[in-house]
Order: sequence, then structure tokens, then C-alpha cells
Amino acid sequence: MTRGKLTLPEIGGQAEALKAAWEQLKKQEQWAQTFVGNAAYDEVVFIGSGSSYYQAQVMASTFKLWLGRSASALPSSDIFLFRDQSVARNRKVLLVGVSRSGESSEVILALDSVKDLPNWTTCGITCYEDSRLGRMTECLVSPLGKEQSTVMTKSFSSMTYMMQAAIALAAGGALPAEMESALELQGDIVERGRVFAESLVEANDFNKYIYLGMGAYFGLAQEVCLKLKEMSYVWTESYGTLEFRHGPKSVVEPGTLVCLLVSEQARSYELKVAEEMKAYGAFVLLVTTAKGEDTSFADAVFELGGGSLSDEARAVAYLPLLQYLGFYTAMKRGVDPDHPRNLTQVVKI
Repeated sequence: MTRGKLTLPEIGGQAEALKAAWEQLKKQEQWAQTFVGNAAYDEVVFIGSGSSYYQAQVMASTFKLWLGRSASALPSSDIFLFRDQSVARNRKVLLVGVSRSGESSEVILALDSVKDLPNWTTCGITCYEDSRLGRMTECLVSPLGKEQSTVMTKSFSSMTYMMQAAIALAAGGALPAEMESALELQGDIVERGRVFAESLVEANDFNKYIYLGMGAYFGLAQEVCLKLKEMSYVWTESYGTLEFRHGPKSVVEPGTLVCLLVSEQARSYELKVAEEMKAYGAFVLLVTTAKGEDTSFADAVFELGGGSLSDEARAVAYLPLLQYLGFYTAMKRGVDPDHPRNLTQVVKI
């Protein structure tokens, strides 16, 4: 088999990539205190493009909750093309560039556009320490996030986890221990997720795919939606869970997969939405900490464990199964998830 020979082991390497990110963060702990732990900034803005923008959303959501300070996530292009519409003037801003390769034109242009502004400071996170991003500003580096495949899988997980762990270190309390405990989930989830996803794809033929998530999981829902679209070329959409009920649910019919990333914070409300979609004929897949009577209506439930952890600390545990779903859908359709058409690993403008 030549199709998928790069992507499959990269999805499977996430547990090791997360552990390496944690060990590397211990060496860069001062980064956490200097940047995300520095209360002198009025606003922390996480920027990226494509998958990196979705990472930025998870990072900003985690930052606001755990540190209680203002943060936002923006596409990189908003900073160098629409900066004053995106970030209020006369604020002291920390701009955090997020890029797997560290070579994305848009994140480089964004950081370069603020380098001479008196109230702006930059930093970043990447998988390539010798990249342009790594050379132009101080970066966290995910050492095992490097990938050969075009699509982001273990790079997304490890970078997201590493930044969340840095925020946890800055916040202190029980959060660093939570992030370390989250590492214990990943190996088992990766293996069970592969088997579960392969079986699900083999047994079903869906014509529409919808991913739903809230809070930090909204960025994850957008990311796994993109993974399926990139790898298999099927049309899929993502929404905030309760927002989906306000118009978009009209597309639901038999043959629609509705996949819900269930939080513990909003579980009862989210499951009401999922049950409603089931009544419209959707095939409902729930990704959650644990099954219960409240999930019995669903067509498929994947249990993550980790119910004692906060939703944010458990975030990257949702990714392997849904990355595998994209992979096996691509394989079933006879396309190569390693080299999606029209795409390159680094996007330049």
C-alpha cells in the first residue's frame, strides 16, 4: 500500500509527540513565564492560517479560562491587512504566531508587520526551530511534530497540547498536573480510535458530514472537519453545537453523519441537540468521556475517559479518532490522504 503510508503512522505517533512536547516544555519553562504568564499585556492574540488558526482558537479559549485575561484568535492575514479592525489601538499586545512549518507567508507577514510598533511583542510555536518563524522570534518547539504528509495530524495535537501546557504552567495550581495526566490517555485512544474509525467507515456510506463543538472544542470541530475535507475531498461543515439549530440543521437527512464533540461543561445541552438530529434521520456519533443513559440514543459512542480532567486539558484526546475517520474515508474513496490535490505543506503568498 502506497496511499496513506505517511499519514497513518503520523496519526499513530501522537502519544509520543505529546510526551516529547511535555519534556521540551520543561526545558523552555521560562518561555511560559516570559510570554503567556506575563500579565503586563492587555491582549494576547494567537494567529495562524488554516489548521494553525484552529489551534489558535483552542489556545485562546484555554488562555482566557485558565489565566482570566483577555485573549483572541485571528487568521494571520487579519493582522497585516486589517490590524486596526481586529485589535483595538493603544493596547499592549502579545502576538503569538502558530505555524507547523514556521514558513507560512501569512504568519511571517503578520509578525513582520508589527515589529516596529511600540506596544507589540511577538513570540510563537512551531515544529521547526530553524524556520523563519523560529529565527525571527522566540518560539516553543514541538520536537516530534515534524511531518512528511501534507495534512496536519500529530503536529496539530502536539503544538496545541504544548501551548496549553505552557498556559497551565503560567497559571499554576492543579493545571500542570492535569496536563501531565492527559498524556496517559493518548496511547490507548490512538489505538482504539484507529479500530473504531476503520470499522465505522467500512460499515457506512455517508453523503454529508457535520462536526459540532463548543468552547475550546469549536476549534477542534473546525479542524476535524477540515481533515476529512482535505484527505477525502468530501464536503463537510462545522458549527457551534447550539448554533447549528438556528438554520443549518435544515440540511440534516438520512445519510448525514453528525459528529458531536461532547464537553462535560455543556453536556446536557449538547446531547439535546444530538438527539434532535437523530430524530431528523442523522447518524449520530458522540465523542465523550463516557457513555451513560443520556447517550443511549446515539448510533455510535467513542469513550475517551479522562472525565476527572477539565474539558480544556482533555482537548487533544478528541483528535485521533476523527483524524482516522478522515484517513479511512479517503482510503475507501480511493484517494491518497498523503498528497491531497491542490494542497502543499507550506502555503506561501
